[in-house]
Amino acid sequence: MKVEMQTKKRILSGVQPTGDLHIGNWLGAINNWVTLQEQYETFLCVVDLHAITTAYDPKELSKNTLSTAALYVACGIDPNECSIFVQSQISAHSELCWILNCMTPINWMERMIQFKEKSIQQGNNVSIGLFDYPILMAADILLYDADFVPVGEDQKQHLELARDIAQQRINAKFSKNKNILKIPQSIIMKNGSKIMSLIDGSKKMSKSDPNEGSRINLLDPPEIITKKIKRAKSDSFNGIEFHNPDRAESRNLLMIYSLLSGKEISQCENEFSNTGWGTFKKLITEQLIESLEPIQEKYKVLINDPYQLNNILQEGKDKAEDLANKTLKRVKSKLGFFEMEK
Repeated sequence: MKVEMQTKKRILSGVQPTGDLHIGNWLGAINNWVTLQEQYETFLCVVDLHAITTAYDPKELSKNTLSTAALYVACGIDPNECSIFVQSQISAHSELCWILNCMTPINWMERMIQFKEKSIQQGNNVSIGLFDYPILMAADILLYDADFVPVGEDQKQHLELARDIAQQRINAKFSKNKNILKIPQSIIMKNGSKIMSLIDGSKKMSKSDPNEGSRINLLDPPEIITKKIKRAKSDSFNGIEFHNPDRAESRNLLMIYSLLSGKEISQCENEFSNTGWGTFKKLITEQLIESLEPIQEKYKVLINDPYQLNNILQEGKDKAEDLANKTLKRVKSKLGFFEMEK
């Protein structure tokens, strides 16, 4: 009797190589990928094309791209289980993006909340690329026939756009029977999906924040971590709480401590119900240093071994490119593009 092997469902995600990755990227995204890689066929890209939608330093782009890939592995992503690749090295991303551009109504794009927020920051220097960012993100996802996409709350609108483009503008218009593009579902992580700034608990921790004290970078040495936590915003309340809506900073730091220590939020709340800020900051500093040390050690080994890192990215690219090109060919064929006979 022949037993058929069950095919794993597929996920796709990635991080921009803009600046140093921080604990928000790790706890809110990468750490979840580490868990998901055991259950899903996983494709993880370093989305460097997205990194040029805002002002950037060309000298730093390549360096940050390699650093981001190395940190994926240092944080626990297994190259034997996952395909790790660089977005710009697979031209199908840009080509499918253009096709999707031509299929997407401009009023859909004008509803994108993140563009409105970021364009205000950039003023008159806002680029077409920033406006078009969600279309490229849609191309990233749809190229790999992803079943699921792990996203934070702030990226849900972008995933919905990808779903609408695939279903309403490609599948419904160009195929009467079988879908041309797979419609992806979201995986929303609850705890840790949104780590907030150390200096303002109402804002998400961000690499683009000009204040370095707003975040703990994964490669920050112990003395820098100590300094940043000491200066992290606190309040005049006694004890550390999670559920008090008036204590955003307390909630954020307690969540970070909970995720790092592996203890439940309720357990942490009970443990620190009468603890002062000074004592708690010392404890979370120690936990951060201890948790980041193995990541930093593994990163140092990888970043100093370009041969190994290059092999990881080459193998990831080969597998990802084969899949992406098959999807692109299917789309172009259904949309009527001329194909040369071989």
